[in-house]
Amino acid sequence: MPVPIRVLLPGDQEVVAHLWAKRQVRDGWLYEVGLPVYRNGPGDTVEPAEYRVWVRAPQHVRLLDGVSCDGVPVEYLAPPSVVERELGPRRPSGWVLAKAGGRGPGRGVVHAVDSEEAPAGAPVLTLERALDAAQHPGTRLCSLCGAAAELDPVLKGFDRGFGGEGV
Repeated sequence: MPVPIRVLLPGDQEVVAHLWAKRQVRDGWLYEVGLPVYRNGPGDTVEPAEYRVWVRAPQHVRLLDGVSCDGVPVEYLAPPSVVERELGPRRPSGWVLAKAGGRGPGRGVVHAVDSEEAPAGAPVLTLERALDAAQHPGTRLCSLCGAAAELDPVLKGFDRGFGGEGV
């Protein structure tokens, strides 16, 4: 059963709506609210309706005095796995090539996809494509974002990192 809730709309407008559900997300809460609207009915009629949308809480909602939302269904985040708790969240996979000025193919810097230096909108490279780009003369791997630490061992062979002996 939905409960009434005040929804803050753009332009400093407020409307009383229905709160249908609450969902926990990584950075807070979303509330599913049903906003009262009208829709066209059969012929030339107009009938009441409800438009449902997820909004951020508490930024876009306010509880009404004396109203409890204890009976509203709540969807909680799954608890993090042992690996996530110990290692933290995984970074996104992939790399991007920031092309450098000048002439000739293969000039640029390979960055991790989540690097602050990665160009916006650049295509995400798979491991194979990132290694191909890194082998061009004039292309380097960024050491600040971790691209060098991730890709150098693959380019040079893992055996060099374990005492220099071949396999």
